Amino acid sequence: MAPGEYVQQTLAGLDRSAGGVDPALPLYATTFVVVDLETTGGSPDGGGITEIGAVKVRGGEELGVLATLVNPGVPIPPFITVLTGITQAMLVPAPPVEQVLPSFLEFITDAVLVAHNAPYDVGFLKAACARHGYRWPNPRVLDTAALARRVLSRDEVPNRKLGTLAAYFRTATQPTHRALDDAKATVDVLHGLIARLGGHRVDTVGEAIEFTRAVSPTQRRKRHLADGLPKGPGVYIFRAADDRPLYVGTSGDIATRVRSYFTAAEKRARMSEMLAAAERVEAVPCAHPLEAEVRELRLIAAHAPPYNRRSKYPERMVWLKLTGGPYPRLSVVRGLAPGDTAFLGPFRSTRAAELAAAGFHDAVPLRQCTHRLSLRTVTPACALAELGRCPAPCEHRITPQEYDDRAVAPFRTATTSDPQVVVDALLARIEALAAAQRYEEAAVVRSRLAAVLRATVRMQRLAGLTRIAEVAAARPAAGGGWELALVRHGRLAGAGVSPPGVHPRPTITAIRATAETVEPGGHGPVPRATAEETERILSWLERPETRLVEMTSVWSSPVAGAGRFRDLLAKAEGGGSHQLSTERS
Repeated sequence: MAPGEYVQQTLAGLDRSAGGVDPALPLYATTFVVVDLETTGGSPDGGGITEIGAVKVRGGEELGVLATLVNPGVPIPPFITVLTGITQAMLVPAPPVEQVLPSFLEFITDAVLVAHNAPYDVGFLKAACARHGYRWPNPRVLDTAALARRVLSRDEVPNRKLGTLAAYFRTATQPTHRALDDAKATVDVLHGLIARLGGHRVDTVGEAIEFTRAVSPTQRRKRHLADGLPKGPGVYIFRAADDRPLYVGTSGDIATRVRSYFTAAEKRARMSEMLAAAERVEAVPCAHPLEAEVRELRLIAAHAPPYNRRSKYPERMVWLKLTGGPYPRLSVVRGLAPGDTAFLGPFRSTRAAELAAAGFHDAVPLRQCTHRLSLRTVTPACALAELGRCPAPCEHRITPQEYDDRAVAPFRTATTSDPQVVVDALLARIEALAAAQRYEEAAVVRSRLAAVLRATVRMQRLAGLTRIAEVAAARPAAGGGWELALVRHGRLAGAGVSPPGVHPRPTITAIRATAETVEPGGHGPVPRATAEETERILSWLERPETRLVEMTSVWSSPVAGAGRFRDLLAKAEGGGSHQLSTERS
């Protein structure tokens, strides 16, 4: 090919994820189209191609050849003529590129495109398609220059130029800076490189393309860990030499997902560290993606793998509850006791719980001090009482009944049914601060309002499902049939798939017979599962295509519950205090 001023793109600039060729196809069964271009040099602007040569091969057998000169519509620089032997007179009768492209695009259909320094050739071809209105088919692309850099050492070849590789592999055709000769030489180079790939455990076209990328020695050495894994949905577990779980993940295709950890696309530092310690991968096939997601959550909770994000650990959840005594206050706790009757949560962090608590303190006169108050003994009041932000129960300025009516009852009502009183109070405060141009303070109160609504909406949504003893639901499966889930008190008790053309009820009956027993009882909105598990189930159940087959009781939420403030919550989370004043009712 002709050199020029054009600076080649990196291989990352080529989209090799598309195309109609299955990446799992063995190399010996893959159809390759090896292409070479001669150009006038410069950058790809839709023109400049002077010759196209392409050879189609599969399994070492030549299937077809396409070769043509192309009239670039511009004069050829003299040094190009000296290099290639292509003269202006040779190109005058040649067809323009827009007449050649239809035949070329048909020729590469359902094939992997191969070129030496592929970004150069592909760049010119894509630019030509774009300029003349042809859709680039996005074939998978294999670059023999990049492949040679991975396969051949400096001791074997001093560089990866096509002429050097042709001499090393003793190709039948020597490159001559003419498109068809160079394409034929590249075919022999490709076959020589493929013969060397077996020693690197590279057997498929997808693996060969990935092999050209910058993968680490650890990824290349441990790629065999992905061998033999199932292709369906499920959970995968990377285990250390002592069988300790290092990382738990889930996917709709276990084999494909695990293979991706050994490609250049995986750049996370902690995953590189994990792969270095991993010795095997265990697969847990599941009936459908919902079961896989739930099993992943449970395995992470049970084993606390060191390379999973800590935010997935359920023990990090906290609650906001009212303490006991005559003058209760809000307290952030790690768990609920059987005697706790007024609470909100669970929250994903202490900070989120404290933000919601601040919202309630802005809206209702709950005391904020941590003193243990007595009906007999008076405790000195704090500064909040002097500022009028606390009714000073410490000095008995308010009776327990009055305190309950003014402070405790609004919290109970907001968390279990209607948060209207709290919402109105916070909106009024936001409006007053905005009117006084105290916008930063208004934004703080807005974030507190969002924290309150987020938690109340979440808890009431969870409680609506966990009150039901059993729900059987079905969702159409991608390949036909139905994905089935049996949910008991918000916990996934059984899962399965009914085959296409078969009524799902017999499968539901079989799932019920072997499902996990989930006893009623417990405390809080998620007594028998983690909040994350129940939320995953809720998201699955609330999809438009999901069908509720059977329920043991009514699935309901409070009529005047927190759910009616979803739009207000979206506005509060989106920012803009001026938008919230219109929401007061």
